[in-house]
Amino acid sequence: MIKQMRKRDGRMVDFNSEKIATAIFKAAQSVGGHDEELARQLADKVSQELEAINLEIPDVEAIQDIVEKVLIKQGHVKTAKAYILYREERKKLREAKSMMGIVDDCKLSLNALTVLEGRYLRKDGDGKVIETPMQLFERVAGNVALADGMYGQDIEQAKQEFLTMMLNRDFMPNSPTLMNAGTGIQQLSACFVLPVEDSMEGIFDSVKHAALIHQSGGGTGFSFSRLRPKGARVGSTGGVASGPISFMRVFDAATNVIKQGGKRRGANMGVLRVDHPDILDFITCKERNDQITNFNISVGITEKFMHAVMEGGNYELIDPKTKTASGQLNAKRVFDLLCTMAWKNGEPGVIFLDRMNNHRSNPTPLLGNIESTNPCGEQPLLPYESCNLGSINLATHITADGKVDLEKLRDTVHKGVHFLDNVIDMNKFPISKITEMVIGNRKIGLGVMGWADMLIKLGVSYDSEEALALADKVMCFIDCEARNASHRLALQRGTFPNFKGSVYDNGNSECKFRNATVTTIAPTGTISIIANCSSGIEPLFAISFLRKTPQFELLEVNPLFEEIARREGFYNNELMTKIARKGSIQDVEEVPEHIRKVFVTAMDLTPEAHVKMQAIFQKHTDNAVSKTVNFPFTATVEDVTNVFLLAYKSGCKGITIYRDGSREVQVLNIKREEKKWESAKEEVTPKPKEKEELISVGAEYSGGCAKCNV
Repeated sequence: MIKQMRKRDGRMVDFNSEKIATAIFKAAQSVGGHDEELARQLADKVSQELEAINLEIPDVEAIQDIVEKVLIKQGHVKTAKAYILYREERKKLREAKSMMGIVDDCKLSLNALTVLEGRYLRKDGDGKVIETPMQLFERVAGNVALADGMYGQDIEQAKQEFLTMMLNRDFMPNSPTLMNAGTGIQQLSACFVLPVEDSMEGIFDSVKHAALIHQSGGGTGFSFSRLRPKGARVGSTGGVASGPISFMRVFDAATNVIKQGGKRRGANMGVLRVDHPDILDFITCKERNDQITNFNISVGITEKFMHAVMEGGNYELIDPKTKTASGQLNAKRVFDLLCTMAWKNGEPGVIFLDRMNNHRSNPTPLLGNIESTNPCGEQPLLPYESCNLGSINLATHITADGKVDLEKLRDTVHKGVHFLDNVIDMNKFPISKITEMVIGNRKIGLGVMGWADMLIKLGVSYDSEEALALADKVMCFIDCEARNASHRLALQRGTFPNFKGSVYDNGNSECKFRNATVTTIAPTGTISIIANCSSGIEPLFAISFLRKTPQFELLEVNPLFEEIARREGFYNNELMTKIARKGSIQDVEEVPEHIRKVFVTAMDLTPEAHVKMQAIFQKHTDNAVSKTVNFPFTATVEDVTNVFLLAYKSGCKGITIYRDGSREVQVLNIKREEKKWESAKEEVTPKPKEKEELISVGAEYSGGCAKCNV
């Protein structure tokens, strides 16, 4: 009787015929088979064949050869062919991984390895990778766990808990933590906001500080609202001010020469209040796509302005130097211009400043007002403040009988809060003022990813009332448990130092928290690729698509769709290629209707469905929610206007939209219908037919905003 087998890397493991049965059954499913018991019987015959040829310790290839032989001998020719094709696909995958020179000791996807090799794994002076994925996770877990020693707690236990979360892909911290924990850099946060003071010294101090942050892997947000408007008199020189936009270009140029952590280009958010005298110039400053390319920009909207929009009246512009009114504009016309520019190329977005300063987002109002956010808009912060983020993979928190696993989710939330609080203590910031603010408020941002995957696994359509109800339940649970975890840490380690005078300083012992804020919904990006799940709370961007990297081009199929397609018996390579020409399956008749209902993509949804989902998650999130509202190429300015208004009325803290094809360069390329259409403002003739037949994405795209890749 065979007891052991030899893996391809030489390791000896227990022989398990059930794994052979599973492989046979999957091959059978792909050609319409449904008999699991027959698969087990065939696996038994494979075991008998192996014993008959006296292979006491067979290797993988020998076993697979026998599987093929048994399938053909027993008359299962279609299944044998499917199995052979599967072997060939796996072989190509192994060869592609081998070409990268990385030991895949965590069984990651090819694209995850590509991302890890490009950004995260340590390299020697010659650029050669000197770390495996397992060693990366061990490095991060071990470094972050060291903070437990500061409180007399068990470092080794914390390390094992953190390591298990990452290895199981239940939780991932933000990119700088993965990159820098346990290295000489040790800057572990992704989100920063810096002030831009109205003086030459203050402006260039911020340029210098931003460069240091980008160098260590962080992204920066700025409000340029304190700068005097263009043409204002400068008393010290007798000259006139050049205005906020000119200085944004200075920041943009500085960013252009720096890569974040030496691994990616720096990213910025630029905000200008809607009542700044230069607001019209700001709204149109990125009309050309080659201008200020290292910035996302958002208009800081006030309640006063929105009331004027609704009433069709004027509002006052305020000189930031004198704090007095310097003129008036019609609010509706400004709002229309903003929406037209967003329709044209996705910018600017908007943030609702008064909501950013409510008791949840700014629980320490005595320290000042929030003026800006991080580059993707999900993290409002005070000047010189930073926050570290981490995301729970909801797709791994489902029970065997198809329900949300609340017990496991509670456990992951508490361990995630523990991890992120430790990161604060292990962090080394390049600027002392940031250290002071971070230690004072101890803000963390625990969020989610894999939301679309969870819905698919539960058989729920993204744009259904059931999905909104589930989002309400799941995020409410996460928010409550994150607060419970922060409260427990406060009892063990103390409240955040700026607790006195905060909104929680009310005499209620249950309101003692370790962290001023606990929840944020980030876009996740590359960490969702590592976790092999959908991005943030975004819907799937495509079902099948071409992934383009510097090393290879690979047709990718959503793994959940592939699994169901094989199980239901309609999977084949020709169909996957057909789907990759559109990305969506809504018009693909070969796919059963009940599956089409669940596997919806971003472009299948109405813009309103995107906003409703964002609003539900915002309801239970301290900070903000990163979410892109996708529009088809044929959308009108009026469509965009309606979504901006819906976001305001629904309680969102900001909104970002993107109309497909509105930029020459985007990381998601979707084939479009060739037809003329009318916008609310102008007529557009579509661009020539795309050269590529298949929907294609870049190496690091995982969903959401197609105009950026932060």
